[in-house]
Amino acid sequence: MEILRTFDLLTNLKSFLAKDDMLARKSHGTWIKYSINDYIDYSYTVAYGLLALGYKTGTKIITICNNRPEWNFMDMGINLAHMVHVPVYSTLSHDDYTHIFDHSDAEIIVVGSEILYKKVAPVIAEMSRPIKVILMDDSSEIYCLSQLYQLGRDNKDKFAAEVENNVKTISPDEIATILYTSGTTGTPKGVMLSHRNMMSNSHGHAIRQTKNYTHKMLSFLPLCHMYERSMNYEYQELAISIYYAESLATFATDLADCHADGFCGVPRVLELMYGKFEAAGKSLTGIKRIIYNWAWKYANNFDNYNHKKSHLAKQKIADKLVYSKWRANLGGHEMLVVSGGSSIQAKIVRTFNAAKLYIYEGYGMTETSPVIAVNSPADGYNVIGTAGKAMGGTELSFAADGEILTRGPHVMLGYYKDPEYTKQVIDKDGWLHTGDIGELTDGQYLKITDRKKEIFKLSAGKYVAPQVLENLLKESSLIENCMVVGENQKFASAIIIPNLPALRDFAKKQKISFTDDNDLITKEPVVRLMHKEVDLINERVAAHERIKRERLIIADWTPGNNMLSQTLKLKRANIYKKYSGIINDIYKTDSN
Repeated sequence: MEILRTFDLLTNLKSFLAKDDMLARKSHGTWIKYSINDYIDYSYTVAYGLLALGYKTGTKIITICNNRPEWNFMDMGINLAHMVHVPVYSTLSHDDYTHIFDHSDAEIIVVGSEILYKKVAPVIAEMSRPIKVILMDDSSEIYCLSQLYQLGRDNKDKFAAEVENNVKTISPDEIATILYTSGTTGTPKGVMLSHRNMMSNSHGHAIRQTKNYTHKMLSFLPLCHMYERSMNYEYQELAISIYYAESLATFATDLADCHADGFCGVPRVLELMYGKFEAAGKSLTGIKRIIYNWAWKYANNFDNYNHKKSHLAKQKIADKLVYSKWRANLGGHEMLVVSGGSSIQAKIVRTFNAAKLYIYEGYGMTETSPVIAVNSPADGYNVIGTAGKAMGGTELSFAADGEILTRGPHVMLGYYKDPEYTKQVIDKDGWLHTGDIGELTDGQYLKITDRKKEIFKLSAGKYVAPQVLENLLKESSLIENCMVVGENQKFASAIIIPNLPALRDFAKKQKISFTDDNDLITKEPVVRLMHKEVDLINERVAAHERIKRERLIIADWTPGNNMLSQTLKLKRANIYKKYSGIINDIYKTDSN
């Protein structure tokens, strides 16, 4: 059947009714599973309950929770009741919650747990209008989801006809959701997406998927982000079971425990996995270490398109001796991994592909529902360094400065209550200006080179694309994270968070004494070592792009301390502000 509205997925799933683990979540070490019948029943029950509470068409309903099946029950139930779902991150600041609660005109806020409720309760108390709170977990003090279910069941006969009429009459082009962009700068904006926006997009990448109803995927990126949400819709179209990790911290354990066939991630998560694979070899000795190092080097240079017998024989040996052990720790299955959010280092893709943890990079943004282009498992291509081909029905074009433009059914309805900014982003011909710079490789594969707003100009007039340099720097095993700076300066510099375990090992081998990590990064041999790493990168870039100075810091950049966005991108303005003293020190002399 043609899936045009979110709840059409439920109708489509009826042909797979035997599946008893369509959705699952882990609680206290045990997987709680929901069948397709459960999913459909709870979704309709939510719709009846919302109508029984007296809410009308167009009501905005916020959800704030970690990934769990109940998120889906609310998602479908809200749309079945002809209302608008506004999913929100569980890790926002007080000010961001205040803005979103007020700006969205939400009348209901559904919160996952009492801990989350305590976090948002002060914001709700400050609101000038009444807002009903519903808790997903059971509670004796707060109206909870189990009560909404009971209300829905009690009023099914009263509202069943209304919901069925909604299913027949709701247009695919009506608003289904408002998503507040996490962003790396500025106040979050409400992106309005229609049913058609989301369903055309999820179908576009579903037909590139090779997994089916016999498989299961682990979900751990926030469902309130359109990337993970769209993947969840894809899984539902194909009846792939969705298992929700308890948290990012338990991701690897949950992956192994449910024996997943894949997941979607962001480069930062895959970088951390890559780092653990690399570290595993350093604890070995003798012949085992020699074998591991050989397999590691082979994986980092793996060519997916080399079908020579000698090449395949090496992979088979390396897989038996090393890569199969990685997979065993992750549940034992070969996997399909989608990567998005920002560009990923080629060596990580090569290494994972060699280990049969196949990474397929894609590209998109919330305003495009979200996928614009993605490499395709079904079509057998995985062009490393690109985001693959544009999705079906997706038009691509490029502005004079290289900015990527796109047009098609995936482009948002606009920004909620902000028609002027909408006009700035979507031109009169319907082209959405992405703010990203890119090009086509071989005339068909989209390659992202940087963010238009992040590119800065040196005082000599030369442009520097910081993300490109940062990705190159992070290829070093000695660099955990970094940010390139230098706007209006004579040269580019970098703030670097080093890989401390690697530096400690170096210090131990070099017999360098130090009192703590802050002392360690000031030692002259360590400073020289890191400068040498930066110089290796400088050999690969244009003269004006070279990092002339770097400063080492001890830090942990996270969404929690507002140094990273919810999708783990650098919040450059915040980082710049925090380390302005260091940056000023870098440029306090005129020396080059």
